[in-house]
Amino acid sequence: MELLNHAAHLYHSFSHLSHSLSEAHDEMLPTAFHRATETVTHLRRKLPQHLATPRVAIVCGSGLGGLVDLVDAEGREEWKYEDVPGFPKSTVVGHAGKLVFGTMSETKIPVVLLVGRAHFYEGHSMDTVTFATRVCKVLGVETMLLTNAAGGLNSAYEVGDIVCLNDHLNLAGLVGFHPLRGQNEEDFGVRFPPLSDAYDLSLRQLAYTSWQQLRTQQPSNRKMHEGVYAFVAGPTYETRAECRMLSNLGADVVGMSTVPEIIVARHSGMRVLAFSLVTNKAVLDSVPKGDDPSLQGLSREQLAERLSRGVANHEEVLEAGKQAAIDMQGLVLRIVGQL
Repeated sequence: MELLNHAAHLYHSFSHLSHSLSEAHDEMLPTAFHRATETVTHLRRKLPQHLATPRVAIVCGSGLGGLVDLVDAEGREEWKYEDVPGFPKSTVVGHAGKLVFGTMSETKIPVVLLVGRAHFYEGHSMDTVTFATRVCKVLGVETMLLTNAAGGLNSAYEVGDIVCLNDHLNLAGLVGFHPLRGQNEEDFGVRFPPLSDAYDLSLRQLAYTSWQQLRTQQPSNRKMHEGVYAFVAGPTYETRAECRMLSNLGADVVGMSTVPEIIVARHSGMRVLAFSLVTNKAVLDSVPKGDDPSLQGLSREQLAERLSRGVANHEEVLEAGKQAAIDMQGLVLRIVGQL
């Protein structure tokens, strides 16, 4: 009995020591604010004064890297992500992975563009996924304009349509993969930030005004909608059943990015405007059943073709981005010019 009591005492002492060491280790780690500040200091050593405090940050999603062409060529400064402290190397096709500083529109508004982003499905932590957003805050950014490629769940949406986001479903966050999980970064915001006002109403009004101006000058069949974005972890595209579930939950589009950045941007007090480019229509129909009489006698190839109808692929995403690039660029340029 004495031996057991001694063993229990040793275990308790070891557990207490381990917990204390863990707390001490956490306290020694630099905060996200400290790391973001170090990154900003590094960037500002090389930036001219008029670009050192950009007012607007623009995140360019899959196939939308062409937005960088909106930045004035004269005086533009660029870094590859791997050359920026704290930034991960971009691994996704269609994401150039570079940070671009410059001015935009006739009013020469200082902006920073994030051409490509880090995704949770690449194996990054939520802290890494949202680090660039925190850097934008420390830089002095007031407004974040985010774009992404997304699958259309709403049957009224067509490939190539643009969706101005007004709400989201954070599926990954609801099961624990939340960008604000852990000790709160008081230098950025409060412990429990509200998100019912995440999508700035005045910015959405400006988006509609800008879209109407664009359509008047450049007529097109492309439509702009307003809807809800469902964030899923990826990297697989959603099953038919998952698409039906998301649609029933109220989502209009679905994708694998943007929401963590929006949450951190709002936590930091930045205004948010976000757009999804519909690059494919999600398949909501149930899968063909094995006992369907209409399928009897078809070859394996014919059955595979039937099952694959509407299947999304990354090449389709990039192609839709190319086709919509001109309209998206015109819309963004008009919005930034009026901020």
